[in-house]
Amino acid sequence: QVQLVESGGGLVQAGGSLRLSCANSGRTFSSLGMGWFRQAPGKERDFVAAIRWSDGSTSYADSVKGRFTISGDNAKNTVYLQMDSLKPQDTALYYCAFRLDFITRTRQSFGYWGQGTQVTVSS
Repeated sequence: QVQLVESGGGLVQAGGSLRLSCANSGRTFSSLGMGWFRQAPGKERDFVAAIRWSDGSTSYADSVKGRFTISGDNAKNTVYLQMDSLKPQDTALYYCAFRLDFITRTRQSFGYWGQGTQVTVSS
């Protein structure tokens, strides 16, 4: 069984940094890549960043470009999200998932979601 587990969330002041981690605690899963999404209360689960295993290419939501960095290890089924210059609007529950196809950058193209890790940025 595949089971992704996120960690590294917490409370940080605006301008601070956090590093999120996501690891597969179950059987190894062969995927096209991995990604991070976030969901604030009452809002949709939005794309944050993704990494493609074949060439290591990355993509980011415009709102985090230049501040967040995604990295990972395909063989270990792990992905990380370095978050710098955090803003109060980054406050959300952050989820990781495996990329299942390249059709979209929405949650429909990702699967095997973790339970999420809370990030709260105070002003």
